[in-house]
Amino acid sequence: MVVLNRIYTRTGDDGTTALGSGERRPKYDLRISAYGTVDETNAAIGLVRLQLKGALGDGEAIDRMLGLIQNDLFDLGADLAVPQRPDKAERLRLLATQVSRLEQDIDRLNADLTPLSSFVLPGGTAAAAHLHMARTVCRRAERIMVELAAQPDEPVNDAAIQYMNRLSDFLFVSSRTLNSRGAGDVLWVPGQNR
Repeated sequence: MVVLNRIYTRTGDDGTTALGSGERRPKYDLRISAYGTVDETNAAIGLVRLQLKGALGDGEAIDRMLGLIQNDLFDLGADLAVPQRPDKAERLRLLATQVSRLEQDIDRLNADLTPLSSFVLPGGTAAAAHLHMARTVCRRAERIMVELAAQPDEPVNDAAIQYMNRLSDFLFVSSRTLNSRGAGDVLWVPGQNR
């Protein structure tokens, strides 16, 4: 159980922060950037959910899915905050079943969409535009996680990287789903303004 009764501790005043293992790292450390950007993704999804408040049909279903995703992202942040070590007891890790659930949701939403013949520009409905913003933050988190995993002695759970990759796809398909019920996707027209 997490207990937060003191919000400020002053321990970070020296420019470091603690991992879940207790190890202190500089706040610019790649691992800190990784789970910080996952947290930023979660906040962007919170803004999407505000746009979907009171929505019916697909909007309501997507909001429910996003609620599960927000919890998964906290699991993922906890996973990143405690690096895997063979000599240590296993902590909370993101699981392949969470990736599979995202894939099933993507397939279900994508089944009703028309195939694309162009790239999509962020826009359409307000919720769809916010989904695109969350998608770009998610992609940044994924890039940082992949960079972290490429470092010696910086293990990253494969399922965590896969989850972020699928999440960006989910956010894209969700934006298209919402736009298909109203405003429509905004399509890129190459060279339109030459």
